Amino acid sequence: MTGAPSRSGWRRLIRHAPRWLRSARLRGQGWRGKLEVRVSLHIAALLIAIMVLTVGVADYGLRLYAFSVAERDLAASAGVLDRNLAARQDQMRSEAEVVSRDFGFREAFALSDRKTLQSALTSLADRTHAGAALVVGLDGMVTASPGTPPVKGPALLGALNAGRNGGLINVGNHLALGVAARIEMPDLAGWLVLARPLGPRDLAALTGLSGLPIDAGVTDLAGLDPTLAGFEPGTIAHHDGPGGDELVRVSALPSLDSALHPRLVLRYQLASATRAYHSLRVALASIGMIAVAMGVFLGSRLARGILLPLGRLAVATAAMARGEMVRVEPRGRDELASLARSFNAMVDAIEEREQKITHAWLHDGLTGLPNRRFFQEKLDRAVARRADDSRILVALLDIDDFRLINDTMGHAAGDALLLQFAALLQGAMPGAGVARFGNDEFGVVLDDIGSARDLAALVDELARKLTVDVDLAGQIVPVSASFGVAVCPDDAHDSATMLKHAELALDRARADGKGTYHFFEATLDEVASSRRKLEIALRHAVRNGEFELNFQPLFCPALHAIKGFEALLRWDHPQRGRISPAEFIPVAEQSGLIIPISEWVIRDACRQAATWPATVAVAVNISPSHFRVPGLVSCVVSALAQSGLAPHRLELEITEGVFITNFDTTLNTLRQLRALGVRIALDDFGTGYSSLSYLRAFPFDKVKIDQSFVRDVGTDSSARAVVRAIAALADALGMETLAEGVETETQYDALIIEGCSMIQGYLISRPVPGTEVAAVLARYDDPAGISAVA
Repeated sequence: MTGAPSRSGWRRLIRHAPRWLRSARLRGQGWRGKLEVRVSLHIAALLIAIMVLTVGVADYGLRLYAFSVAERDLAASAGVLDRNLAARQDQMRSEAEVVSRDFGFREAFALSDRKTLQSALTSLADRTHAGAALVVGLDGMVTASPGTPPVKGPALLGALNAGRNGGLINVGNHLALGVAARIEMPDLAGWLVLARPLGPRDLAALTGLSGLPIDAGVTDLAGLDPTLAGFEPGTIAHHDGPGGDELVRVSALPSLDSALHPRLVLRYQLASATRAYHSLRVALASIGMIAVAMGVFLGSRLARGILLPLGRLAVATAAMARGEMVRVEPRGRDELASLARSFNAMVDAIEEREQKITHAWLHDGLTGLPNRRFFQEKLDRAVARRADDSRILVALLDIDDFRLINDTMGHAAGDALLLQFAALLQGAMPGAGVARFGNDEFGVVLDDIGSARDLAALVDELARKLTVDVDLAGQIVPVSASFGVAVCPDDAHDSATMLKHAELALDRARADGKGTYHFFEATLDEVASSRRKLEIALRHAVRNGEFELNFQPLFCPALHAIKGFEALLRWDHPQRGRISPAEFIPVAEQSGLIIPISEWVIRDACRQAATWPATVAVAVNISPSHFRVPGLVSCVVSALAQSGLAPHRLELEITEGVFITNFDTTLNTLRQLRALGVRIALDDFGTGYSSLSYLRAFPFDKVKIDQSFVRDVGTDSSARAVVRAIAALADALGMETLAEGVETETQYDALIIEGCSMIQGYLISRPVPGTEVAAVLARYDDPAGISAVA
């Protein structure tokens, strides 16, 4: 008979099945069982949490409601108790007033008939159910019925004299509700006082009228629990009492005894207030448990229904974790099928994104060229597969004046230039690998170059093709590039060393001028090493204060006097001796050390100039780097404040280079310095392209004529014409002119004739240490010293 296999048949079939099939089935069952349990437990935990939260919120709400009801009931009970006490006082007061007006009682009081008084007081106490009836004289003497506990009459006089006719009194160390009636004959002769005990039984009878389980007590403030004593009278507060949580109302009661401060304490146990809602909380908890049981059952069914599709997704996800891009076949139209379709879309998106990320990781975002990382990998592969008879050329290129073009024409023009240069470079070397390293730096690698090919001619042809004019937003701009070249195996045998040597060659090419190239030489590595050592020594010099200032006089021929000195930085190295500023200043500029060095120069120059005569100023050169970072103005303010030097005695010399990076920011900084009273001079005037425009943009105090014009002013008519034009222009703009580098009397005479107002150079004096400034000033105060120059 055919049909489905029996259970034992299935077992035999599985036993003889392939091992991988059996293990897969068992793994699937284990995964499914664990997931089912987890889903069921999570659903149960969620339902339990929700129900616990619901029951907790409901219970909290019930407690809040019970609390508010208890507060309301306690306030109502307090009102009832207050009215009962007031009614009892009114009744007692009426009885006392009747007796106090009785003729016989007043006669007995007037005659001091103690026996008659005691009899009347006893009768009054019995009739009013008072614990005590007594008479208080004006002197505080007490006459009471027989058996009455002691009462301190003098303690009552204060309240009685004040007209108070009711309140608590101390009767035999027990608090009692008392009333007083005046005894008048016809003037006041004393008071008739009735006192009724306020013990637990009396208070229970009074609070029982409210129908609530409220505990009342009366005590003196001195004997009250400190916690209760701190409550504001008449308000209801929560208190952790000896019987559990309770609501407490503490109110002050009137007193006839000056030593007594009675308090009425009402307590309402919250357990009594919430007991009525216990059955409701039990019902809520029962409903929650039933809901949890149903949720667990439904969760288990739901888990079994989604395990199979999720299993397929899990297998696909595991494959993705191994780097395989797999898809899942959607089945049906439910959410799980939608999940499968979304999974497939995710796989497609990941695959596309990985391709984009890989491309972005290895390419420049602007030009689309490979970046330095990709270039290095390509160079590594080229070096690895290089044949013994072939060579590899690496060139690193910089666009000349790119920063100037980018700053003056805008970043959009700079980006356009980079795109055009990238296309130009690819067209110039179609068989080479071209990359952009960042900013305006590009790289070129050309492999499999035969030993017979002329590399110099190849590089020269590349330099020629890269020197062109480009159109940037309708403006024709000349473009050239400087580059350094390294060759494998001549210069290096690995990619890292090749790039390093190409960078060294590029540095040398930059130093040689625009549109030049340089092949690596072994001496370049030595220069770079020497430069690194110099930078380290510079940092050490900044920390240890190895710098000093020398000062060169600024001579005014019209006054035949020295008007100031220019501060010149000097560095005496502990081992190398004096190092030329031309050697260490460029290193300080590139390393950023020029900022702390310049700040020290400003402070020390102001400090020394403060000791000079008040008519002598000091001039300090300011690096363009100081205008690219904030802090120059604050440094000048601090130096002037610390030294006490007048601002007009400080002159800051700048070059046209400060305007290149950020024209507006530089002008703003110069205006702030001018507002302080500091003088500003334009150094090396005439050597840049935009000198005249800068004179229009800012009213400089002084223009320094570059020594390249001064050098030939005595022999070259064109140099003399330039000096004459500069002097005339400065005079028209209200600026002084200073010629620097004056070394001969011929130069001096020519400069005076052409209208130069100040002279600086070896003819006047070499730079001297600060300790010799006074001697230089004294020499030019001497007529003989002046005539030597004039």
